[in-house]
Amino acid sequence: MKAAELRGTTIEELDNKEQDLRKELFNLRFKQATGEIDNPMRIRAIKKDIARILTVITQLNKQKAL
Repeated sequence: MKAAELRGTTIEELDNKEQDLRKELFNLRFKQATGEIDNPMRIRAIKKDIARILTVITQLNKQKAL
């Protein structure tokens, strides 16, 4: 997921994506703790996607304020 793709969406959609990613991150961490995880690098990718979404939300909120 790239930031350019995220900028074309609304804040509500970004919030929904963030919630979905946080749920997936929780599930992956749970699998990692039990030793069932297939791809441990997916955790890192999800964290970065969440950070990108939060950055874009912040940028959109700042543009709204102006």
